[in-house]
Amino acid sequence: MTLRILLLLSILLAPLCATAETIDPRQEYRACLQLARSKPEDGWEEAIAWQSLEGGEPARHCAAVALIGLGKLEEAAKRLESLAQHSRGTEALRAEMLAQAAQAWLHADKIELALADLDTALGLVPNQPDLLLDKAMAMAQAAHYKDAAEVLTTLLAVQPNRVEAMVLRGSAYRYLDKLELAKEDISRALVLEPNQPDALLERGMIRRLEDNKAGAREDWMKVITAAPDSVAADTARRNLEIMDVKVK
Repeated sequence: MTLRILLLLSILLAPLCATAETIDPRQEYRACLQLARSKPEDGWEEAIAWQSLEGGEPARHCAAVALIGLGKLEEAAKRLESLAQHSRGTEALRAEMLAQAAQAWLHADKIELALADLDTALGLVPNQPDLLLDKAMAMAQAAHYKDAAEVLTTLLAVQPNRVEAMVLRGSAYRYLDKLELAKEDISRALVLEPNQPDALLERGMIRRLEDNKAGAREDWMKVITAAPDSVAADTARRNLEIMDVKVK
C-alpha cells in the first residue's frame, strides 16, 4: 500500500504550493507518512502541525495513517471515508482513500464495512486490479472462498500474470476442495516466481492433503529458508510441528 499512497502526490499536493510556501509539500508528505508509520505518535503531531499550516488533504491523510498505527482503526477508517467523500481529486484518488479505509476496517475485524468501502471504490474505478485483490482478500478473511475465487478470476483476466492473485485463488480453491484447480494456480505461480514464499507454503499444504509428507516438508523448509521472518515462514513452522506430532 505504501507505494500506492505515494503515487497520489501529484494529485493531492498541487493546490498547496501557493499556500504553504515555507514547506516543500511533496517532501513534507513523504516525511509525514513515513513518520506516521514508524512512529505514529510523532506522525500524528506532525500531521496536526501541518494542518495548521494549511496542509489540506495530505495533512489530514497523514493524520489518518497515524491513527491506524495508534490502533484507532475505526476513527482512521471514518476519516478516510470522509476524505474520499469530500475530496476534490479524481475518482481514482477517492477510490484509493476508500481502499485505505477498508484496510483499517479489516484490521478492526469489521469485514462487512471493509467490503462496503471496496464496493464503493470499485464503483468509481471498475475492475481496478488492486481493489479487486483487496476485495478478494477481505472475502477470504470472511471465509467467502467461492466469491473470492470469482473476484480473482476477474482480476486475472485483467492481469493474467499477477502471482499474488494466483496464490490467493489457489488457496480459495483448496478450501473449496478443488485441489486440481488449486494445483494449477500454484504451479503457474511458481513458474513465474519459483521462490515465492506464499506459493511454496500453499503447495506444501496441498501436498500434505495428498499425503505427500516429504513434498510438504520440502516446500515448507524452502519457505523458511527464503523468508525466515515472514508470516509464511511462521505458518510453515507451525505446520511442520503439527505434522511431526502426528507422525509420532
